[in-house]
Amino acid sequence: MSEKNKGGRPRKEIDKELFEKLCGLQCTEVEICDILGVTDKTLSGWCKRTYKKGFSDVRKEKAEVGKLSLRRYQFKLAERNATMAIWLGKQYLNQKEQQMIEVNNIPTVISGADELE
Repeated sequence: MSEKNKGGRPRKEIDKELFEKLCGLQCTEVEICDILGVTDKTLSGWCKRTYKKGFSDVRKEKAEVGKLSLRRYQFKLAERNATMAIWLGKQYLNQKEQQMIEVNNIPTVISGADELE
């Protein structure tokens, strides 16, 4: 993908694989620029040349891969960790913890904070 340099500084080489890994780790634009040693303007131009999209669109797309990996790890962790299993149940299965309170000596079950309003 060698383009003829029409003057000015030579283009900074950006490691595409590293860039995609950083996006997958949910790094911000500032963090990515710091690690790659480029400015946001350089990174934006590189994204447009490499992916034919702006930085935000590319980052969002590549970040989804990282989220998928994290979700896979969480489900695997839930097999051995009850706390993670409970958390995942709350997030994906709409499970809630129930609390028992006593009102005028009558036990009452409270399922969630939304019922207190």
